[in-house]
Amino acid sequence: MSFAAATSPRHETHGLRALRRQLLLLAALPLLASLLLIALAVRHQTQELAASERDLVQSAYLSSKRTELKRSVDLALSVIQPLYDTGRDDEIIKGEAKRLLRSLDNGGGDHYFFAYDFEGLCLVLPPQPELEGQNLWEVRDRDGRPVVQSLIAKAREGSGFFQYVWNKPSLRAEVPKMGYVVGLQRWGWMMGSGLYLDDIDATLHELEQRARDNIWATMAWITAIALLGIALVGGCALVLNLNGARAADAQLQLMARQVVQSQEAERAHLSRELHDGTGQTLVSIKLLMDSAIGQLRRLGPNAAPPTLDKARDRIEDALGEIRNLSHRLRPPLLDTFGLPAALRHLGEEFAEHADLAFFLRERGPAVDLPDEIKTVLFRVTQEALTNIQRHARASRVDLRLVFSASGLRLTVQDDGVGYDAAALRDDPRRGIGLRNMDERLASIGGRLRMQSRPGMTRVVADVPREAIRRFSNPASPATQAPAIPPLEETTAHAHRPGR
Repeated sequence: MSFAAATSPRHETHGLRALRRQLLLLAALPLLASLLLIALAVRHQTQELAASERDLVQSAYLSSKRTELKRSVDLALSVIQPLYDTGRDDEIIKGEAKRLLRSLDNGGGDHYFFAYDFEGLCLVLPPQPELEGQNLWEVRDRDGRPVVQSLIAKAREGSGFFQYVWNKPSLRAEVPKMGYVVGLQRWGWMMGSGLYLDDIDATLHELEQRARDNIWATMAWITAIALLGIALVGGCALVLNLNGARAADAQLQLMARQVVQSQEAERAHLSRELHDGTGQTLVSIKLLMDSAIGQLRRLGPNAAPPTLDKARDRIEDALGEIRNLSHRLRPPLLDTFGLPAALRHLGEEFAEHADLAFFLRERGPAVDLPDEIKTVLFRVTQEALTNIQRHARASRVDLRLVFSASGLRLTVQDDGVGYDAAALRDDPRRGIGLRNMDERLASIGGRLRMQSRPGMTRVVADVPREAIRRFSNPASPATQAPAIPPLEETTAHAHRPGR
């Protein structure tokens, strides 16, 4: 009964903790899923916005380049237009037009004017004068597009734009270029200029990098918000767990006290029944047998058979066993004279039975302790002495009971072989008595400490002053724990077997 009562709250506590973990997961997982979806949506929208911005910038840039390029070509055309308007088609006029085109500066070495005839013959090409006079009809860019042919086709139509890849003199590398040409139909010329577009690539690359940085910054913010949300959920769960743990611990302590009180009440009931019922019956039988033996002996010295004397001795032994069992179940000294007297009687009986020396030392004035605390300390001492008798092979036991301003300390020390603390932790079937002592003390708010080595094992039970006050009845001054003064006195009791 006591085992089930003691373990069921723990099972309930484990169930509550598992339920709280599930609730934490139910709270955290939807939060994470929502933030993940938000992050994906933000990333998708940001990428689309960046692509749209890129297209818009590229379109605006190309439009401004077309306007600039057309204005530049129109300006060059206005320079040679008077020569063209003379109506002459001789080489002198065309040579002067070539000279003027070469002399025009269109913003530097990368911006120049060129001219070809409709057959693909290069007429003017300032960056590469060695190509002038050569037919470049079959020249293609790195993408395979026929550059000269396409430009001449636009010139035959009157004018037009064409994008291709061409060598940039300042970089000595091929980069995208946009050309604009016009046709001088009577001369059979294609004249124009071009602007390199590598700067727009750099601008667009910078925009893309900024967009990526913004995306990562947004993701970092979302991640920080997610971590903050998880931390808040975890903090709330931790607070709930702590509150639940405190409530569960309080419930466990309450149920443990109830179990101990129930056990002690049952022990007290059995002790009274054995002492007042069975014990008194055996006493009556013993008295009747004494009376019968006396009557028979008055009839003659041999009138009383020896078996009656043996039966009387057996009854005497049984009566002694009943008294001992009754005292072990609930010693009357514990309720009548208090804890020190009960411990002294327990130690003396133990010394006689185990054939070893027992010493009891009291320090500080005794305090009227609540029944729960007296019972727990008595049972702890009883369990410690039982362990010494079974396992320690000791020759001496020292019991110290110290009353101080901070509370009460009970120490049981022997000079036996000690025990292996690691082995007790690894084997759950061992150390049950030590765990029982620990649980009993925990039920009243106390603490158990154990030290062991060959030649010395010490069990220390501390009960703080607050626990003594808590278990005292405030409504009854007689049972309330008085203020514990500082240490003032020491009382020692020694018992050696055979003395």
